[in-house]
Amino acid sequence: MAWTRRDALLAATAAALLRPAGPARAQADWPEKPVRIIVPFPPGQAADLFTRLYADELSRRWPQRVVVENRGGGAGAPALEAGARAAPDGYTLTAGTSGTLGINPSVLPRLPYDAERDFAFIGNVVVLPLLIVAHPSFPARTAAALVEAAKARPGGIDLATAGPATSQHMSAELFAHRTGTRFNMVHYRGSGPAMADLLAGNVPLMFDSVAAALPHIQSGKVVPLAVTTPERAPQLPAVPTIAETVAPGYGAFGWAGLCGPAGLPESVLRRVNTDLNAILREPAMQARFIELGGTAAPGTPEAFGDFVRREIAQWREIARIAHVRLEG
Repeated sequence: MAWTRRDALLAATAAALLRPAGPARAQADWPEKPVRIIVPFPPGQAADLFTRLYADELSRRWPQRVVVENRGGGAGAPALEAGARAAPDGYTLTAGTSGTLGINPSVLPRLPYDAERDFAFIGNVVVLPLLIVAHPSFPARTAAALVEAAKARPGGIDLATAGPATSQHMSAELFAHRTGTRFNMVHYRGSGPAMADLLAGNVPLMFDSVAAALPHIQSGKVVPLAVTTPERAPQLPAVPTIAETVAPGYGAFGWAGLCGPAGLPESVLRRVNTDLNAILREPAMQARFIELGGTAAPGTPEAFGDFVRREIAQWREIARIAHVRLEG
């Protein structure tokens, strides 16, 4: 039977009604162009290394490339601001970290982003355990012995950190608070110079990452006392945790996750989380993370959001107690 003009109009109307709307269709086809992940540190740092690992895998799974863009400086604040102000279309994501999301809100005045409101939390990626290491000449060989020595000499034991308000420094302040001890915090411009002075015996103690300290532990140049994560680090299974020895419930560590701007479409958020978790659960990827000093941390967006909020609350309290504040 031949179609009339009225039949054609009805068919066109029905087709238009069945076709997804513009934004919905765009979300269904996402990604249609390269996806950018902003890393708030220079190339070669931990957040950069782990981000590049999963970014390469996402590029293999998606029809478009994932490009890592490094924006170092300013304690990561400029990079996080750029990520927060990006269009919430899924084409600009941000590697949020323990420093930029967890610590900065409590120590940086005039922070140009709201860590709790300006981001859509996609998922955590990696946990980076820290630990207390000592020069071999230091008599304490356990966390309990260290606490005893520190209580005998309040403020008389030097403890090196990678700089004020770093994860290493804040973890040390949390340790002092939870154990009722006091140390003379010696701040360096990064972990490298601090470790150099520890190896030389110029300072007896340091909080550092397992990744950075492991070669020196294996060579016998420094002695591990305890790790900061709630569970023992897979790289050092014989080293006890602070929580199991002197401060039940203690947990402090570096971490890096993935987030987008607030308002990120739910379908995009779930898609990225699903693919990211699949990558993080691959045995080969988990083994590579351990080799680099971290532990893969797959999970839900909701769990990651709750985790970030707990981190902010914990470091806000420690920053207040220890009077930690960065200027500029």
